[in-house]
Amino acid sequence: MSEATEKSDGIRRRIRSFIRREGRLTPGQQRALNELGPKYLIDPEGPRIDPAELFGRQAPLTLEIGFGNGDSLVEMAAKDPDGDFIGIEVHRPGVGHLLNGIEHFGLTNLKAVCGDAVPFVEQRVPEESLDRLLLYFPDPWHKKRHHKRRIVQTAFADLVATRLKPDGLWHLATDWAEYAEHMREVLDAHPAFVAEHEGSGENARPDWRPRTKFERRGEERGHQVFDLLYRRR
Repeated sequence: MSEATEKSDGIRRRIRSFIRREGRLTPGQQRALNELGPKYLIDPEGPRIDPAELFGRQAPLTLEIGFGNGDSLVEMAAKDPDGDFIGIEVHRPGVGHLLNGIEHFGLTNLKAVCGDAVPFVEQRVPEESLDRLLLYFPDPWHKKRHHKRRIVQTAFADLVATRLKPDGLWHLATDWAEYAEHMREVLDAHPAFVAEHEGSGENARPDWRPRTKFERRGEERGHQVFDLLYRRR
């Protein structure tokens, strides 16, 4: 999911920052995809979206990449009815779970995409349309030979900078100290961003970010959590 590519059998292809492994869909998740998908899912391919048309209003727009099971995104959308939210997740069980959450809370300010984030951002997200981009606990690809698969790379930061509004916020979180260092190295050096977090961002979760199940699991293993906030210049 970065702009980097690798060569295989003479064919250049995009390096993905995810592996499409997913458990079996529950009946409830399958029902949600079938019945709620037409109303709340955005096609990952196509022309630029119009957020005002999509949500029927002008409102601050937040995009989350990789929302997992969607619980934290549903919570954020429920607590901020004056903002609109789009979540992207490649794993269908998580998307189905999120759709059930939208139905349960009666949310009208949240829609989802089931697919690869980078092509969606490239193709469908208009320039300077996002007030916030959220990237919480992406795969750290901790083995050195896999670092090229990390989504946070200079080329992806270039893309994000074109989609955020001036003064828009990119909020990243990870429980891998080495990945947090990598994120800071990439974004501290990027001319489009200025850091808003203090120090390393360790144990600095903003009030608007709910603690996730994945995060609590990492803390139980002794991992420190880093919240990094970058403002588009």
